[in-house]
Amino acid sequence: MFEDNFTRERSAHATSHLGATVDIYETENELVLTADLPGLEDKNIDVRVENNMLTIRGERKFENEANQDNYLRVERAYGPFTRSFSLPNTVSSETVRAGYSNGVLTLHLGEA
Repeated sequence: MFEDNFTRERSAHATSHLGATVDIYETENELVLTADLPGLEDKNIDVRVENNMLTIRGERKFENEANQDNYLRVERAYGPFTRSFSLPNTVSSETVRAGYSNGVLTLHLGEA
């Protein structure tokens, strides 16, 4: 059902994104997306489906518990992020269900 609209890349190296790394898979009746958003509160995540485009927005803020000069290494990415994915015409924005638990956003996108 969704095969024509998503590239099926399975490389040994995951692509790193500031905001969210995602897995997308399809079932018989829906598309399921899981996004890793550690450290974010659900109230700071914006999910929209408009014109067959799914967009996830948020911001990971740097909360320095120590003086910034005392940090020896900062590897985690901070700042605003946006991820967008084109959806097949068969997906209805009316059928989107979302859940957020333990830093993982799960979206279920059903057929129209």
